[in-house]
Amino acid sequence: MSKLNLDFEVVEKARKCAQNIALDTQEFINKHTTVAVERTVLRLLGIDGVDEFNVPLPNIVVEKIKNSQNSEGLGMGVSYYIGNAMINTNLTPQEIAVKVSKGELDLCSLKEHDIFEVKLKIYEIAKKSVEKIKENRNKRENYLSQYGDKSGPYLYVIVATGNIYEDIVQAKAAAKQGADIIAVIRTTGQSLLDYVPYGATTEGFGGTYATGENFRLMRSALDEVGEELGRYIRLCNYCSGLCMPEIAALGANERLDVMLNDALYGILFRDINMKRTMIDQYFSRIINGFAGVIINTGEDNYLTTSDAVEEAHTVLASQFINEQFALIAGLPEEQMGLGHAFEISPDVENGFLYELSQAQMAREIFPKAPLKYMPPTKFMTGDIFKGQVQDALFNMVTIMTNQKLHLLGMLTEAIHTPFISDRAISIENAKYIFSTMKDFGEEIEFKKDGIMCKRVDEVLNKACSLLSEIEKEGLFKTLEQGKFAGIKRPIDGGKGLDGVVMKEANYFNPFIELMLGGGF
Repeated sequence: MSKLNLDFEVVEKARKCAQNIALDTQEFINKHTTVAVERTVLRLLGIDGVDEFNVPLPNIVVEKIKNSQNSEGLGMGVSYYIGNAMINTNLTPQEIAVKVSKGELDLCSLKEHDIFEVKLKIYEIAKKSVEKIKENRNKRENYLSQYGDKSGPYLYVIVATGNIYEDIVQAKAAAKQGADIIAVIRTTGQSLLDYVPYGATTEGFGGTYATGENFRLMRSALDEVGEELGRYIRLCNYCSGLCMPEIAALGANERLDVMLNDALYGILFRDINMKRTMIDQYFSRIINGFAGVIINTGEDNYLTTSDAVEEAHTVLASQFINEQFALIAGLPEEQMGLGHAFEISPDVENGFLYELSQAQMAREIFPKAPLKYMPPTKFMTGDIFKGQVQDALFNMVTIMTNQKLHLLGMLTEAIHTPFISDRAISIENAKYIFSTMKDFGEEIEFKKDGIMCKRVDEVLNKACSLLSEIEKEGLFKTLEQGKFAGIKRPIDGGKGLDGVVMKEANYFNPFIELMLGGGF
């Protein structure tokens, strides 16, 4: 039974439209690859490190193949060239990449072996890589089996000093204060870098670089404090941007648990080319699904850009679309942290009722999803007393509507990067409300034909109409028209378009076959 008297015929119509939108776009995705996808394949084959100029080896190998005059380029896929080189040289993928970087080996000039023979060689390596990710997933499950897991909301906090070693100090402190998820905010602008920096980093602006070594250091630190506390502490980072699938692979290798991953975010908010983003999100979600990672989508960003009352339907439409792209990539509903946010202006009369109704609507429409609920930020003023009240109301909605990933609001949101003490106050606020109101949501019903029911009926029907329009016009044309967050993006504009490549007939990516559907 719906507390909001939702019309589930409209829900199913909207979901079907979203499915058709995703399937139509997938036809384009299936015919193309990108430089990021191919670099990811190299990383999963064991290639890592940088040359003397700090250029990542996966970038060097991909660019050599892409720009070669002696081959069909990336359309064949890097798997073919590495497998063929292994047969010719009897070297490992890492050794091959080092020789390529030094100019000692031209992958596109080697004797060409039968595609079947090449695939056999590559699959030997690919299966070992996949087994490592399986082991990481099993290790997480073993920790959760040993310590148990929360049924209620995960308390989710952010660290963002720019220095991974300082982040570790703050992350451990937050875990001891009661945090369940630590998100290491990525340094400003990293989503626009078409490479992944290497090694541990101690400088960043507004956050810390996402690197394989930084992931390893933080994962180790959280395991250490988790063993001390007898709790499993989840680690979150970002795999959006031009390196979306690469960072997903690094996260899978280092046992991250949650990753920011949205089908449309990079297009709308970072001006990354829509073709590039759609191809990259598919492979990144296959990896996340296989690794047991919960993805966080970015619909909350719509509400910080547009009016949260007028544009609520675009959030719901995007949630439907993100759900369908995730399903195509084999990512189960239980790993879809579909996003929304508490961002209605405090000056709006009955704004709390609208917030509560929209959160309840998301919970009823996506019952299996571990919804990611974002705190008030747009209307935080620097008044810490009012801010604490706004965060308390946000916490109330979370517990009343059974949200799962609860990003804690900070009373100093509009003033400075939170102190350790600010996090402690926010955690105490949430813990108190979650305890004292634990079963409140189960004890209440909503007035039929009241403000809340009318509100969600309006939002749902507008979302369904929008999805119907997108279904007719196609997702790419819709993005050109600016129907999400009022932001228009040209189909052949934005960053990264030159990294999109049409697949050749013999193209293959072993990891799509090995990972798609979860492998369990």
